[in-house]
Amino acid sequence: MKTWHQRVGPWLIKYLSLPSDVVLELPRITLIGQVHIYVENHQGLVVYSDSELKLKIKNKGFVQVSGSSFVIKMMLPEEILLEGKITDIKFLPE
Repeated sequence: MKTWHQRVGPWLIKYLSLPSDVVLELPRITLIGQVHIYVENHQGLVVYSDSELKLKIKNKGFVQVSGSSFVIKMMLPEEILLEGKITDIKFLPE
């Protein structure tokens, strides 16, 4: 059975011009070169090390960022800013 977001979300996006990341509760990822990554709409930090960051996301999965020399520059309840050398970004199922 489809959830409310799956049934009504596409209609809201199309006819009311609402941002899809907000309506569908998708993560918004902003990447600046290979140096900074800013992730919004996550549900928490799962793994953090010098070379890996894994965040839980609302659509039942994870975002995994790999690289080196990672430093968390800012962390709020649903936002995180990571700095370092980013080599890979993956979406993983739960």
